[in-house]
This record gives sequence, C-alpha cells and structure tokens, in this order.
Amino acid sequence: MVYDVVIIGGGVIGAAIARALSRFQLSVILIEKEYDLAMGASGANSGIVHAGFDPLPDSNKASLCVRGNRLMESLCAELQVPFKRTGSLVVGYSPDDLRVLEVLLARGRLNGLSGLEVLNQTQLMAKEPSLSPQARYALYAPQAGIVCPYTLTLALAENAVQNGVEVQCGTRADGIQREQGRVSGVVTSRGLIPCRYVVNAAGVWSDEVANWAGSDSHTIMPYRGEYCLLDKKKGGLVRQVLFPIPGEKTKGILVAPTVSGNILLGPNRRLVQDREDRATTDEGMDEVLTGAKKLVPGIDEKDVITSFAGIRAVSDSGEFVIGTADLKGFINVGGIQSPGLTAAPAIAEMVTDILGEEGLRLREKPGYIPRRTGIFSFAAAGMEERQSQIAENRSFGEVVCRCENVTTGEIIAAINGPVGARTLDAVKRRTRGGMGRCQGGFCSFRIADIISSELGIPVDKITKSGPGSELVRSRT
Repeated sequence: MVYDVVIIGGGVIGAAIARALSRFQLSVILIEKEYDLAMGASGANSGIVHAGFDPLPDSNKASLCVRGNRLMESLCAELQVPFKRTGSLVVGYSPDDLRVLEVLLARGRLNGLSGLEVLNQTQLMAKEPSLSPQARYALYAPQAGIVCPYTLTLALAENAVQNGVEVQCGTRADGIQREQGRVSGVVTSRGLIPCRYVVNAAGVWSDEVANWAGSDSHTIMPYRGEYCLLDKKKGGLVRQVLFPIPGEKTKGILVAPTVSGNILLGPNRRLVQDREDRATTDEGMDEVLTGAKKLVPGIDEKDVITSFAGIRAVSDSGEFVIGTADLKGFINVGGIQSPGLTAAPAIAEMVTDILGEEGLRLREKPGYIPRRTGIFSFAAAGMEERQSQIAENRSFGEVVCRCENVTTGEIIAAINGPVGARTLDAVKRRTRGGMGRCQGGFCSFRIADIISSELGIPVDKITKSGPGSELVRSRT
C-alpha cells in the first residue's frame, strides 16, 4: 500500500496534524519510535495554553499561538479533554519589572489580544492571596488556560484513528526514500512505508530527519527542563498560571494549577548533549523550588510527590520551522518549543494548507466523526453516574489505584482503546492510575496483572515504558 501521508512523530504536533488530515479522503499513518505517544516533550511540559503576549509580533510563534489559543477550548470540548481558562499573571517586584510588563502589554496588543491589563498590588493580591508580599505589579492575561498535554495528544490521535488514520508505535524512522526528486517512502525499523508525502514532526530529532531529505532548514539545540509536582492537598494554593519576569531566552520558573488538581512548578533550562537525557537532578530540583518560592513563599518541598524532566526542541533561529523542503513532498515542522502546545491546532491547519498547495487532494470525508468519547472516570463521576456504570459493568466498581480512584474498568478500557495502552506508563497517561501520592507503590503490580490478562502477555514481559524497563526479571 502507498500511503498519501506519513507523519513522523507521535507528540501533540504529529497527533494534531493526523487529526486534521483525518477529515479528508486520505490514507495517513503516524509513526512513533517509542512504545506510546506523548513520550517526548508532549508528555513533559507545563500544559499551559498561552495567551500570546510573549512571542514577537509578525512571527509564526505569535500568529499560531493566538490562533491556537482561540481554537483550544472548542477542540477540547469536542475531544472530551479537560480545559480551564484560568488566566495568567506575570509578576513584577520593581519599577524595572513594571517597564518589562508594559512592553509585554504592548506586544500582546500588537498580537491581537484584548483584555490585557497591568494590575497594582491590591488588585494582584485579591486575585492571588498566596503570592509573595513583595509582589507589586502583574500583567494579567484572561485568555491563558491549562490543559493536560498528554491527554490532549492521545485524544487527538484516538479521534484520528476513529476517522481512519493508522498509528504505529515502536516504529523508528531511519531514512527517506526518494524517486525522481520527490518522496517515495519512509525507511523504518519495521520496513519501508511507501508514501507520497512526509510530514516531519519528529521533535528533538526533526533536524536529523530534515537532513535525510537534504534540508538544512534548522538545527535543534536540546534544552532540558525539570519540574516538580505537588500533592493535590495543595491544589488550592494558586488559582492562575503565575510567571516571573521573563529572561532573555526563557519564561522562567512558573507556578501553575493543573487540570487534575495538583500544582506544577518549573521548568529550569539546561542545554544538554544527549537528546534523550530526561534525568532530574538535586541541583535542578533546588533551582525549581527556589524559583517557585519567590512567587509563592508557602510552597513546601515536603508536598512534592514526583519530579520529571522534558527536552525542548529549540531551533537555532528560535522560531518554529514550518514549510517545504527542496525534496518534493517533504514538509518540515520543527523547532516547536513553547508555545507549541498552544499552537498545535493552528499548526495542524497550516500544515494541511501547505499539503494542499503542494498537490495533495483534500476531499472532505463523508461521515467524518469530530467528537471523541473519553474513558469513563470513576473519580470525576457523581454517585448516580458511578452506580449506573457499575450496573452496566461491575469492573468499574473495582478500585485499583486508591490515590486517584482508578478502577479495573478504566484500565481495561485504556488497554483496548483506539490507541491501546501496552505499558504501565501508557495506562497512567490514559487513566491516572499510579499518578497519586504513592506514585504507583500500591497499584503497579495489579495494573500489570490486568495488562497481562487483557493482552495475554506474561507478567515478566510487562514494562514500565517499553523494552528495557521490565517490572520483574522472572517468576520464582
């Protein structure tokens, strides 16, 4: 079979493009080298839906961020993805900081935002009582919000699969095949995938994939960012996304609520050599906690339940790199760092338009399904909903993860979904099983048993995140 489009990369950008293309009468396959989607930057970022005052006017970042922000709420509603428009505050402490806020205010207005305002201390403290008493000013952006980045990625991919797109994890792209000056296929770890067009959404590896097509459009500089997550008992500590005054190359260490009820701190910023280096360090955690406490002094490290890190795919130009290459049929979508999550639905629109301009015939698909139904959540449901679901299927009354109230039924649904979970981390991303205070200490092996039973795989072959992360060595 010759596919119309191969998308390389299973992050939020690749998934958004797959969903956008699923509207049309096309054969599309998305490939991802890891054993689940959202295992790169899309699984380890701040989950902020940015308002759009930070990017420079007339840049791709600015226009795509503002457009993506406007699309996000309706998109999440269609996909049953939790979204909250919390607003954000950039917090200042001095007259110099106030001048920076005024620059951001003017920039935001040039980018088309309304409702931006600089607050005084009284207004600021009314909005965020837990802020440092030294805080004097803040830029308030009502458009900002929060979303779970890996839930959004998975929902986009699942809806794409509902509409005929294929998703193939554990499939590493190794090269591009060409014939007569245009793309003819993608060489992968599972063999050749013949195709007419390739979309390079390979994240931190996008420059290397571009090189296969003879494109030197960008070079990726991998920056690691570390985060801390606070227990849900601290979930009411802040109401909005809180930023410090931005530095020259970073928005700084933020404090933000999450849609699941935790508080997120981070990230810091460290250039690394290894593009897979997602290690957390004592030094990094100290830096994150110190930066977060400048904003909210009441943060206590004893409330940290986990830490993690992600790698930003920063291009040498600092801009999103979206466009064609000399090799016909090859589209680059690289350097997608912040605000890439916000911009994802707008980037998907842009890439679809580029493919159309390059000759891909875009005929609307009869019977396109725009809505996705997520997994029933026992934790989020009311008593009547729970009783009704349990009456239909008793497994939704068997709580496996006590911290997050996740049931056997939810785990089975995650395993058998459109993009089925095959690892513990994959189940965690779909159900939150193992994400609570004990971080899987009580439920991991029960979840492994359910995966084993559903897929017919021995327990000693069940992994945390893919080959090499087996939970047990062997049966005794």
